[in-house]
Amino acid sequence: MGERTLTRADLSEAVFRKIGLSRTESAQLVEMVLDEMCSTIASGESVKISSFGSFLVREKNERIGRNPKTGEEVPILPRRVAVFKPSNVLKDRIVEAHVQRADGGSADKETESMAMLNAAAE
Repeated sequence: MGERTLTRADLSEAVFRKIGLSRTESAQLVEMVLDEMCSTIASGESVKISSFGSFLVREKNERIGRNPKTGEEVPILPRRVAVFKPSNVLKDRIVEAHVQRADGGSADKETESMAMLNAAAE
């Protein structure tokens, strides 16, 4: 892959450009949204963002694993893990972007980032 990663700073900049808040207010808004999502997921609840996907907490049972270096069997304790389940809208957009790239059409990163933000906002 080796492609650029969308960061908090990128999200803040997009909010700054799209909504017109100051850069500081945009960064605070992004932080507030991410903090709310994190605390909700940490409490065991799901977070659903329409047309984007859902962040879920999954319970994993205890199982026996194997140390790949030594081959020794090791118990893996039960735990809760966060998982992301993309929406059908997001899956369709990914397939569409893949087809466009295969056809030779490649948008720049900022345009792609803004398209993702617009889709999440809808």
